Amino acid sequence: MSSTQQLLLGEGAGGSAPVFIEDVYSTYLYTGNGSTQTITNNIDLSTKGGLVWIKNRGAVELHQWWTTDLGGQNYLRSNGTDGLFNSGSAAITYNTTGFSLNTSSSANNANANTYVGWTFRKQPKFFDIVTYTGNGTSQTISHNLGSTPGSIFVKRTDTAANWIVYHIGLSSPNGIHLKLNSSNGQDGNNDMVNGTSSTTFSVGSEVAVNASGGTYVAYLFAHNAGGFGALGTDNVISCGSFSVDGAGSFSVNLGYEPQWVMIKSVDNTSVSAIRQNWIIYDTMRNLQVQTQGQAARLLPNSDAAESSSNEIGPTATGFESIGNQNPSTGPYIYIAIRRGPMKTPTDPTKVFAMATAVGTEPAFVSNAVVDMGFNFNKTLAGLFVNQSRLMGAFYLNTRSTDAEGVESSRVWDYMNGMLDGQTASVNNVGYMFGRAPGFFDVACYTGNGATQNISHNLGVAPELMIVKKRSVGGTSNWCVYATPLANVDAFLFLNEVDAVSTASVLWNSTAPTNTVFSLGGSTNINQSGATCIAYLFATLAGISKVGSYTGNGTTQTINCGFPSGVRWVMIKRTDTTSGWYVYDTLRGMTVLTDPYVFTNAPAAAEVATLGSVTTVATGFALDSAILAAINVSAGNYIFLAFA
Repeated sequence: MSSTQQLLLGEGAGGSAPVFIEDVYSTYLYTGNGSTQTITNNIDLSTKGGLVWIKNRGAVELHQWWTTDLGGQNYLRSNGTDGLFNSGSAAITYNTTGFSLNTSSSANNANANTYVGWTFRKQPKFFDIVTYTGNGTSQTISHNLGSTPGSIFVKRTDTAANWIVYHIGLSSPNGIHLKLNSSNGQDGNNDMVNGTSSTTFSVGSEVAVNASGGTYVAYLFAHNAGGFGALGTDNVISCGSFSVDGAGSFSVNLGYEPQWVMIKSVDNTSVSAIRQNWIIYDTMRNLQVQTQGQAARLLPNSDAAESSSNEIGPTATGFESIGNQNPSTGPYIYIAIRRGPMKTPTDPTKVFAMATAVGTEPAFVSNAVVDMGFNFNKTLAGLFVNQSRLMGAFYLNTRSTDAEGVESSRVWDYMNGMLDGQTASVNNVGYMFGRAPGFFDVACYTGNGATQNISHNLGVAPELMIVKKRSVGGTSNWCVYATPLANVDAFLFLNEVDAVSTASVLWNSTAPTNTVFSLGGSTNINQSGATCIAYLFATLAGISKVGSYTGNGTTQTINCGFPSGVRWVMIKRTDTTSGWYVYDTLRGMTVLTDPYVFTNAPAAAEVATLGSVTTVATGFALDSAILAAINVSAGNYIFLAFA
């Protein structure tokens, strides 16, 4: 049975229900309301148990660790040695779909303050929590991680003590440890955590981990243990170490793209003060590929508000240095968590949304996390703006060959939509996409001027790719690959009206696969040293369709297999010059005179009376009586459609 078949049947390894990273981990951004509020991140804490780690992003405030094993009124703070704090009442309630905050504390829910909540659910081969009582000598403690821990955080709860960190990336993890509440480098002591297995860990006689009668909690993180995905073989969490070269660069291969990374310098010699700290980055708070980016870092050992940094950026298979910001050779240790979702989507509204601007940020509101989007003013000739979470404050224009521009306010810092970067007009329209297996992915890379394979996480072979060079100082076309063109060397330009052309220099005469796409030496999309971005789409039943049709000169219906018709479609004639026509149900698609807009140059407002495309039960319908160009007899067309 294939992985896809198992997923559709709801079966994982051994016939059990598969588990995915979005089932057990969440980064959630929210704004405090000074009262009570419920955070719905779809993590089952009430029956499974786990940790909610909250930090006020904009204020000097403690890190709160709320642990199901310790109740709803007790919490710890990682930026201090204190024992258990008692809030006096149930300040947090653990739910089957997240958690509820029952107070207005500055640390977690003050009115208009911004917060991040990192939720870790107990799950074999990902994360576990163990409480125990010390015996003053040494002892072996059972756990349910189901694999040998990659890292363990131990905290005494009945009195003040350091947070002791065991980590396999240390040179001798059974004899060396770090302190989560401290920026200090490694320390040697064999009486701390001194042995691990897939079922137990051992502690020595030190009071920080095993004082007689002392009470303790241990947080256990797995390392490359599998256990996830349709077959139960995918890794979702990794613990390791890396060193930095003389130029301040490093690259870590995880085998997946991360959404959350925590790093710590092991030896603080020659490391700047800020980089001596434990540092957390995540994709909801602008972890991005840009060297000029505004990734926000938080320090688990400090109560400081978050600050901007340019130290690391994600890749399709791990993370790497950006801006050469780490001067010491290291080593550094890390814990990294895989980006989600891992599930193939079944609800089109969770991965594609449309909205008109609301005048405040986020300008375009969605009911799901947005990773990429387009926006334009439907009444004015101007930009057809493209932006993505991985690009941060940078943007592109599909109607131009220009390199990316930047606006400092265009920062991806929202759970529920897409920003505009300016004071958005109510005439602005936004299209919003979420990355998901089988549907859509984003890949950023640097050109090499020759041939290369670029990794992606679409999970299937892309059927349509839109690729653009981003680098400042060089212009390039928006290059489009589409399987309906039938020739692996065929290409179109999204910014132009040109008919299809062929050249091996773009796609290296190689069809993309479910893990990589291939590039030749084209200066448009693979110039040496140039930064580039690729948007990858595939046909997913009931969600999206990459297809083609032949015009008949009258009327016809294009069946996309959608249960409720098309919400958005982009159409391009390929055998002769023609624009890229975009239609959507936000602006119409109910009568033949509803409008269309072009993605290509020259810039133009929407055309309001000549649409000729309407949404129908299974897809979309064409009528050439109003706009002949959309259905010319014997004309060849490709399209991209979303339900």
